[in-house]
Formats: sequence, C-alpha cells, structure tokens
Amino acid sequence: MKRRTMEQGLKQIICIGMVLIVLAPILLTLFAAFKTKADMVNTSPLLLPPMERITLSNFQKVIGDKYLLIGFKNTGIILAVSILFNVLFGTITAFILERFEFKLKKVIMSLFFLGMLIPSFVTEIARFKIINGIGLYNTLGAPIVIYVASDLMQLYIYRQFISTLPVSLDESALLDGCSYFGLFTRIIFPLLAPATATVVIIKAITIINDMYIPYLYMPKNKLRTLTTFLMNYANAQQGSWQKLAAGIIIIMLPTILIYIFFQKYILAGIAAGAVKE
Repeated sequence: MKRRTMEQGLKQIICIGMVLIVLAPILLTLFAAFKTKADMVNTSPLLLPPMERITLSNFQKVIGDKYLLIGFKNTGIILAVSILFNVLFGTITAFILERFEFKLKKVIMSLFFLGMLIPSFVTEIARFKIINGIGLYNTLGAPIVIYVASDLMQLYIYRQFISTLPVSLDESALLDGCSYFGLFTRIIFPLLAPATATVVIIKAITIINDMYIPYLYMPKNKLRTLTTFLMNYANAQQGSWQKLAAGIIIIMLPTILIYIFFQKYILAGIAAGAVKE
C-alpha cells in the first residue's frame, strides 16, 4: 500500500513538473508583455510588476503597427489556399490509394511515406533552387507550394479514415449508376468530415506558427506573415523584449483559441482510423 502511494505521488510530481515546464515560457512572456523597459531590468522575470506600474502600452504599440495587419492578411491567404489544396489533394490521393489497385501502387505509397521520413532541411538547397527556378521566390506562392507539397501528414490521416469505411458503400453507389466522381464527392468526401477537421486544425496551427519558411522565401516587408512580423521587435535597431512579448501573446491567441475549441476533433479524427472492427 505504501509503495503504491509513493508511485502515485511520484506520477503526480512528474505530471506537475511537465505542466510547469510547458507553462513557464508562456507565463514569462505574458508577464514581460505588461512591463516597462525599466521593469524588465528591475523585476524578476517570474513576477508581474506592481499593479500601479502594469502597462498596456506594449500591446497598443504592437496593435498600431501597420505590419500587423499585413501579417494577418498574408497569413490568412497562405492559410486558406494551403489548406484548400491540402484537403483537395489529400482526400483524392488517399481515396485512390485505398480503393483502387494498379501497377506500382506499393512503390508510390512507399515514396509518399519516404517523403514523410526525410527531414526537410536535408532537401532545403534543392527546394530553394526549385522555388527560385519557377519564379515563386518572394511571392505568396512559395510557402503555399511548400506547405501543400512537403507535408504528407494529411495523406496518412485520410487513408486511415477511408480504410474504416465499408467498401459496400462504393459498390452500392456504383450499382445505382453513380460515377466514381459522384461516389467521391457525394458519399466519401462528406464522410471524411472528422478527418478533414483534424487536418485543417493541425495544418492551421503549423502554418500560423511557422517562421522559417516565410522568413527564407518571402523577405519583402509587404510579404510579412504574423511570425516574421515579430522579428521587427527582435532586431538590433528596434529590439524591445516587452513589445516582442506583447506581439507573441497577440499572435498566439488565434492558435490557442483554435486548439481550445476544436481539440476534441483533433483527437477524434486521429483516433477514428486507428482501429478496424
């Protein structure tokens, strides 16, 4: 009994420690956003400044920055177009691979999964040359093409989900005179709603939080995204930790809200294709 109590206590300590590790950077950033430049030096990073010195000026300056709206606009365009093509190509490709038999099918599937295993930085030089060669460098098309082509996670989710749908649905529709196009658009695609919700949420969070690709492929000021917008407050000329913290909080809010409201769809969509009855 004593040993079991100790094990439970150890598990709780480990869980609390993990929560603190996750929350600590967020709390440090939140506290810094409410501090003045002087309080950043004179107060502990783990504490808020005294109530009379808490300021909202950092948030006001960040919200008033013209590049914030540009960042929201560019991020919104990249997000919408990338997710549209990810869902479109992902569902069609997964449907074909799961429902049809053809030559070199196993080879094609192996190549898809090989692409998921290779780290992106290994192929960065080749990818940069391709993007530059087709004239997409310094355009919104560069990150869109990369987000659509380089991440094949949606293919795995859709294939797992389609594998749980009975083939009798396809057979019944085809016997009733439905074409393959009608079968996909009227029957299969609507049934993929949970998987699609999962793909949309995961892709949205990934694209919103990504700084590397927009920074490398879109250096123009008018092409700034939400993440590259933050770099304005981290450079040597205009560097300001408290403004940077305020900008991080503002940009982090959409991601947090998306996750809070739709986290059940993430779990449901990933788990839906995990077990076949």
